[in-house]
Amino acid sequence: MKKTFQFTLLLLVAAFTFQACQDNDDTVTPAPVNLEVQDFIWKGLNQYYLWQGDVANLSDDRFASQTELNTFLTGYPVPENLFDALRVNSNIDRFSWIVDDYLVLEQALGGISKNDGVDYGLSYKPNSSTEIFAYVRYILPNSDASTKEIKRGDIFTGVNGTQLTISNYQSLLSLENYTVNLATYNGTTFVSNGKSVALTKTVLAENPIYINKVIESGSHKIGYLMYNGFYAAYDTQLNDAFGSLKAQGITDLVLDLRYNSGGSVLTATRLASMITGQFTGEVFAKQQWNAKINAYFESESPESLKNKFTDNIDNVAINSLKLNTVYILTTASTASASELVINVLAPHIIVVQFVVLTTGKIVGSVTLYDSPTFSSENRNPDHRYAMQPIVLKIVNSVGFGDYYNGLTPDFSQKETISTFGILGDTSEPLLSTAIAKITGTGKMIQQTPGKQFDFFKDAKSLKGIQNQMYIEEAPEGLLKALK
Repeated sequence: MKKTFQFTLLLLVAAFTFQACQDNDDTVTPAPVNLEVQDFIWKGLNQYYLWQGDVANLSDDRFASQTELNTFLTGYPVPENLFDALRVNSNIDRFSWIVDDYLVLEQALGGISKNDGVDYGLSYKPNSSTEIFAYVRYILPNSDASTKEIKRGDIFTGVNGTQLTISNYQSLLSLENYTVNLATYNGTTFVSNGKSVALTKTVLAENPIYINKVIESGSHKIGYLMYNGFYAAYDTQLNDAFGSLKAQGITDLVLDLRYNSGGSVLTATRLASMITGQFTGEVFAKQQWNAKINAYFESESPESLKNKFTDNIDNVAINSLKLNTVYILTTASTASASELVINVLAPHIIVVQFVVLTTGKIVGSVTLYDSPTFSSENRNPDHRYAMQPIVLKIVNSVGFGDYYNGLTPDFSQKETISTFGILGDTSEPLLSTAIAKITGTGKMIQQTPGKQFDFFKDAKSLKGIQNQMYIEEAPEGLLKALK
């Protein structure tokens, strides 16, 4: 399966996109070299941006010629500034982004990054709107951090002796080598404990299958899968993990997505098919593009707007559990493809969600390159800019997809630093709650209430993944229609 979106759709919609330029210029004048990146940004967003119709400067008839467009683009010598200027209000579009090196982007979407192995959350310090602190959520195996004295639940307030703030955290935490300054919370404030840990980032591939085990409780054999990213390169391993659970005869499944910020829609489709298996060929989700692209789909290839449950991964049978109920753990970091799985399974089986409201990302993106078709083929060799703009909204089979403020859990229970527990252990508070609901015992592990801090961001958003839900290629029906 190709990993880049094949933008053959351009061949069709180009007939009416930027038509004025072709009508008014005797020949279509190419953009000058110094505006090649800007020209790519404008034309890519004009073609695919979900809110293209709401941005006046992206209108199909905004410029009468390439010359007029060039004049406009000259006002934005910094490509990133043009990209931001062509987006709708940031309250509406929170997730489109641009990079100056598509190699880094491609790696990030596959779970590969310069990484020291510390996955952390960031929260505001008490009574502060500027100072923040970090707390370790988990440590990646085979990373630099896995060899150091740092673990889940540890807190650091500074980097290289400098207090973390909302204005400096990106520059401090993006360093390839740095030292974190550990602290403890005494019930009122954070106090240095005198410990520091030096960390070094290396190129690291994160296997999203963090924990896969079976927990026996009474008559129940509960599968527990902590899954931290929808990376298509690991779909075969994910299928093997489900095969292991299936072979052990699990009766129930707890899917832990608390730190999963999303990824591939294709992987989400496969994961949902592994959980179920009784809905092969039925609608998993429906896509909604911008007005001009959607009009073509609806007229010429309506089936191309539908994602369907599947029974195979590249002709290898999926290990389906055929469950009628699934239990899913979420937090404020649960986003995009994770939320998609919850939303699209809801019309088909019972989805019991614990414990916190999710991020609320209902839209999907795709990678656009500077090439004749915006695909990865025949890319402009003079630069490595690429965009990841929002291009579609995805709803479930009954048309629901408006969870912009997040998906509300069926059972609420805050995850606090002081009560973190060991991931995968039956005494870990969130997993304990799920087990209690599954078994019907109601005997949840009692925890001393911990201090709750206002969530700010997390490590995955800082590393460039930015709560992604992305598609990887044009729907098959559309490709056939355009051949």
